[in-house]
Amino acid sequence: MSVRVLSEKEIREKAPSLFTSEPNYNSVSQKYFFVNTLDVIREIQKFNWHIVQVDQVSVREASNEGYQTHLVKFVHLDDLLANNENSVQLLLFNNHSGNKSMSISCGLYRACCANGMVISDSVFEELKIRHIGDKEKEVADAIAKITAIKPKIIADIKAMESITLNDEEKLSFAKSVIPLRFDDHLEVNPKDLLKAHRIEDKESENLYVTLNIIQENIIRGQVSGINKQTNRKFKSKPILSLVKDKIINKGIWDVANRIKTIREQSLLMAA
Repeated sequence: MSVRVLSEKEIREKAPSLFTSEPNYNSVSQKYFFVNTLDVIREIQKFNWHIVQVDQVSVREASNEGYQTHLVKFVHLDDLLANNENSVQLLLFNNHSGNKSMSISCGLYRACCANGMVISDSVFEELKIRHIGDKEKEVADAIAKITAIKPKIIADIKAMESITLNDEEKLSFAKSVIPLRFDDHLEVNPKDLLKAHRIEDKESENLYVTLNIIQENIIRGQVSGINKQTNRKFKSKPILSLVKDKIINKGIWDVANRIKTIREQSLLMAA
């Protein structure tokens, strides 16, 4: 499944809040400096990053429609033309309600399963685009930092792919990420997070594939469990919150990266 650039029509249909041209005056202060998402998108596109996915959160109150948090994912032209299995993404988060700063994060796309990861802050610290100041310079600085970190992220993937995990190590990985998604009173079987949905994933034992299997199961839901307070069974729902999705993805990547570091250090000791 190759990644492709979205048309303006597709973007408008999936995330019309991107096209809001003024803030929600009912929720912002007089000191608020409005940063139009489209203006920042145009700045990013000047550096040959193209939109491949957009999303926006749903709102409970009609007065907030059009001002809600939205996400824009970009892939660089080099990666679009190369059509690689894994490509680094630039993730732009914003809203027009004035309650959060615009931010740029670094993400990762795996083509075979359309999985989108968010790289943890330990690898790439999320950058804030303030709703005041020189946004052109801030965007350029953010893109320069993502461009500089791309080789390291790809190298991390290759390192993870070279690390084979046994069943106990996979189980430890799954156990460690359960708190990212489930509260203490919700009990799930960590083995359910390790269920692969593709033949090629079932046949692989490496850390990177395990990372993607766990991420997919947690984000897409349908994990069975028991509420220890009520003794009732449940099935987890898909993660629809953009903020929660980002937090969970960062956490899963961070755990995988720690496993990679531990294994690399162990190899050094053995040598």
